[in-house]
Amino acid sequence: MGRIARFVRNDSSTIYHIMSRTALDGFPLQDIEKDHLMAIVARLSNFYFVDLLGFCLMGNHFHLVVRMHTEEAATDEEIGKRYRKQFGDDAVIMPHQVQEYRRRLVNLGAFVKDIKQGFTRYFNKRRNRKGFFWGDRFKSVIVQEGTSLVNLLAYVDLNPVRAGIVDKPENYRWSGLGYLVQTGNRHGLLDMNLGMHEWNEFNPNEIIRKYRQFVYETGAMDTGKGKQMKKEVVEKERKKRYRLNRVDVFRHRCRYFTDSGIIGSKEFVTEVFDGVKHLLDSKDQRRFTPVGGVEGVYSMKRLPGAVGG
Repeated sequence: MGRIARFVRNDSSTIYHIMSRTALDGFPLQDIEKDHLMAIVARLSNFYFVDLLGFCLMGNHFHLVVRMHTEEAATDEEIGKRYRKQFGDDAVIMPHQVQEYRRRLVNLGAFVKDIKQGFTRYFNKRRNRKGFFWGDRFKSVIVQEGTSLVNLLAYVDLNPVRAGIVDKPENYRWSGLGYLVQTGNRHGLLDMNLGMHEWNEFNPNEIIRKYRQFVYETGAMDTGKGKQMKKEVVEKERKKRYRLNRVDVFRHRCRYFTDSGIIGSKEFVTEVFDGVKHLLDSKDQRRFTPVGGVEGVYSMKRLPGAVGG
């Protein structure tokens, strides 16, 4: 069976959850490797027309949540500016190169390829080795703004808690929440949306506070996958003025955020599927499945083996 085409949208800004795993055994990404991978992600996020919404770099895989923009955002002036920032103030982009870069710098596959190839070169040189570092094609899921996004970001930030590495997600510096809390979002690396703009919250301090509350309360729930946050840790944060006003209890279903092709409202999933279904060989109808515990959020699960790449 051939590879299933990746779901991408080129006609509008789109959020993607990107996942990629190493081909090596064990946990080859140690602290220094994570620092370098994070530096590559930061540099390329400033080069490409992409907003970095969240991330988590683990010992054998990484998660990125990004918003890819369209070619309309890639003006000639902005392309030249980013080209010089990337290659030096004296670098000159030729007129015939502009359109090529316009297409490339809004391309999801090119963005991830540059990240993975750049890190592989570093890792192989550092370890004096040759060959592949990453495994199969990276996975990508299209994600809707709002409820779907904030649940996804919580899932990503809770990775080190579920793995038993830290008790509190912000104690892990190679994650979005850890970066925000520990560095104050140094260099403006992360887009300060965190899924809260849909609820008309634009105050950065309130966004972080409310998002932390959401992450802690989500992490305290038994999802049947990985470790929960310790009750005493959550209770201590509650006493610091957490306001528990969520009506719908979120039961974390990891498969929706890793094995889906699209997640969002039923209308959003239908709209996106209608725009990408021509990429599928199968003519079968897809079933839109409600995500348990999150009212109004649906998933379109891809064919077995389809997700990845």
